[in-house]
Amino acid sequence: MHIISGRFKGFPIPAALRGTRPTTDRTKEAVFSHLEAIGAVEGARVLDLYAGTGALGFEALSRGANLLESVESSGRAAGLLSKSAARLTHHPSWNPAMRIHVSRVKAERFVRPLQTGNDAESGPAAGTYDLVFMDPPYDLPTEDCQEIMAGLVKGGFVNHDSVIVLERSGRSVLPVPPSGWAVSTSRSYGETVVYYIESAAV
Repeated sequence: MHIISGRFKGFPIPAALRGTRPTTDRTKEAVFSHLEAIGAVEGARVLDLYAGTGALGFEALSRGANLLESVESSGRAAGLLSKSAARLTHHPSWNPAMRIHVSRVKAERFVRPLQTGNDAESGPAAGTYDLVFMDPPYDLPTEDCQEIMAGLVKGGFVNHDSVIVLERSGRSVLPVPPSGWAVSTSRSYGETVVYYIESAAV
């Protein structure tokens, strides 16, 4: 696997660990083409939940994002993410103003700190994110995805200009966005359906 476009094009990403399901290059290119068309990547603060190999978050940095928070509960995957992040900071095209942080924590736990007043686990990128990727295991219940999205909104992790990108199986139940938010568009790529969720106030 590798970054497919941008300042870090060609940068290698370790192959997926057993049990992970990395986004295919075809789907990744389509997702970023849409996000770039709506101006959601350049200068963005990015939150990558269920980061896995980090492919989506690293691709966002390569294409102009400024900050990346990668959230992954697997110790092995988080370790590989941290190593990839460290290597990326030594890339000739790395900008010192960019920031990467890896949080080894479950996504549902990550979205709770700002609600409880304890943001210790949300890392240096705590605050509002412009772009959120959610690529959970296909067997994660849709209700759990909805609770995490609700936590993002209630906890102040996103605002009315943010975009949430949710990947699900085409066989999964259609997700219900948080109150005040809506699926602006969705695209199917084989087994995968990508939902773009934005504030209804936009």
